[in-house]
Amino acid sequence: MSDVLSPDAALAADIARLKAEFPKTRELYREVCALLFFRHGITPTANRLYQLVKRGSMGTPTAVLGEFWTELREKSRVRIDHPDLPADLGAAAGELVATLWTRASTSAEASLDALRAEVEAQRAESQQSVNAARDELGRVETALEQRTAALLAAQVEVRNLEKAQTEGYAQRQALEGDLTRVRATLAAREREIVEVREGFSRDLDKQREAAGRAEERLRASEKRALMEIDRERGSAAKVQKELDEAARRADQKEADHRRSLETVQAQLGDARHQTGLLQGRLDAVATENSRLQNEVKTLREAEARAREARTLSAANENRKTPRSVRSPRTAPTVAAPTRRKKKL
Repeated sequence: MSDVLSPDAALAADIARLKAEFPKTRELYREVCALLFFRHGITPTANRLYQLVKRGSMGTPTAVLGEFWTELREKSRVRIDHPDLPADLGAAAGELVATLWTRASTSAEASLDALRAEVEAQRAESQQSVNAARDELGRVETALEQRTAALLAAQVEVRNLEKAQTEGYAQRQALEGDLTRVRATLAAREREIVEVREGFSRDLDKQREAAGRAEERLRASEKRALMEIDRERGSAAKVQKELDEAARRADQKEADHRRSLETVQAQLGDARHQTGLLQGRLDAVATENSRLQNEVKTLREAEARAREARTLSAANENRKTPRSVRSPRTAPTVAAPTRRKKKL
């Protein structure tokens, strides 16, 4: 609903329009006098005119106001000029017309007052409607402000949630990157473990093959020695006992070696969680393997020394025994073969 302008606002609007239409000061003051007196029913004064127009000096609205009253009195005076009409009759007719004009003006002013009262009543009613509309608008604005505040709070909460979601997504991406790197590192460590295990298995297979070939050679030598040696059974029994003891030690070493391998396998199984200890354990296994090789080498050297001792003993006996009863040349006695190590 549009607001009804108050009298002061309507007067200010009319004066602003007149200022735009009449740039000259005296014409503007004359039009403002007519506006106040005829349209708004206000008796113009010099101070009121100057307050409304605010142009020129204070003498300008005074002079214009005097001219306005003079012109108004001249227009309100009725003159009847006729060449055949006597002067006293003309004056009486003029007074009669003036009286009629005055009564008509009074009646018009009364009608104008009634119209103004009616307009004022309508304006008051409109003002009440405007006030009610303003109250309703105030309530609507209050509700709108509350909803706006709630909307702003919701928007702030949404921004916070979006920010938290963005931070969570970034953190998740970082964690996924760390997880990918950890998985890649673990896969590389697992490949290294597999390679080390395969290398260790190849080395162990080579050692087993070498031990197997040595065992085969020892068996062949044992067969030949059993066919050739009868007189040396006593010393052979002793040597056999030594060989059994050596075999027992070899079996013990093999069991120790198997336990070491099982320990290494357990260590390899735990290497996913203890990759930092892998190198040390592999070094320990390599040291144990070297020690076993050294022991095998030592056993072989002891076997060679025993073979040399048996050869020397046989030679000495051959020197003491007559040539006619000397048995054929005996083959050197070899140590009993060690058991073949089980493949892991």
